[in-house]
Amino acid sequence: MISPLLKRYAWLSIAAALSTIALKSMAWWLTGSVGLLSDALESLVNLAGAVMALAMLNLAAQPADENHAYGHGKAEYFSSGFEGLLILLAAIAIGVTAIERLLHPQPIEQVGIGLAVSVIASIINLVTARILLAAGHQHRSITLEADAHHLMTDVWTSAGVIVGVGAVALTGWLWLDPVLALLVAANIIWTGWRLVQRSADGLMDTALPPEQHRAIVAILDSYRSQGIDFHALRTRQAGARCFVEVHVLVPGAWTVQRGHDLLEDLEATIRAEQPYITVFTHLEPLEDPASQDDIRLDRR
Repeated sequence: MISPLLKRYAWLSIAAALSTIALKSMAWWLTGSVGLLSDALESLVNLAGAVMALAMLNLAAQPADENHAYGHGKAEYFSSGFEGLLILLAAIAIGVTAIERLLHPQPIEQVGIGLAVSVIASIINLVTARILLAAGHQHRSITLEADAHHLMTDVWTSAGVIVGVGAVALTGWLWLDPVLALLVAANIIWTGWRLVQRSADGLMDTALPPEQHRAIVAILDSYRSQGIDFHALRTRQAGARCFVEVHVLVPGAWTVQRGHDLLEDLEATIRAEQPYITVFTHLEPLEDPASQDDIRLDRR
């Protein structure tokens, strides 16, 4: 279940987005730089993503119910996917604006003040991103992690824009500003694509990362000395929660109680080593050929 504390981080992201939008818009208004305009547009995407994150964290926090027996954790993927799509749309808008400015160059004014304002906005994003990333890792929230990575991209984008605008002021080469904006657009397209891809993987029930899978197999292997075996191991991730399903084969002469005790101990060991995991086990007799017929997802 999602911690109510995560909603406070979403509100922090919203506050940071509003602040940076105001600061970057002021920087663009002062300088007329299309690079700074592209930076401000990306902050609008940050705001939309933060609002969506708050909505999805509220939904993901709801407990399992009759219609959603596995909980609502997958709602987080909608947030990261939505933010990824917004990033792609912002990149298109930046590209169109940059091409128009490349064809019709305009001078940049009040560079010093504009860049100072943009630096302040970047510092706000940097601090917020570090807080969100730490919280995302601690609470296994893909929503906060996606928001943090996007903000960090915004920080590097802003750094590039600041350098570019400064270079235009020093050299007088007006074409540097729109060219830099096009590079910004290309960079955030990559970020948006990665977010959309990760969200799609989550919605498609992607298996746990290889290192987690190996750790689970190692635990199962450690029980083989008790005369048991296992197969049909399946894993998937749903937001912050992970699910593991495995068939455990024990000698047919065992009592139901002995088999049950083994499964309880096995599940507890997996949960102890791999937090946030829900384990489902299915007990089968080793000697029965029918136990080998249900390895596939769809039993024939």
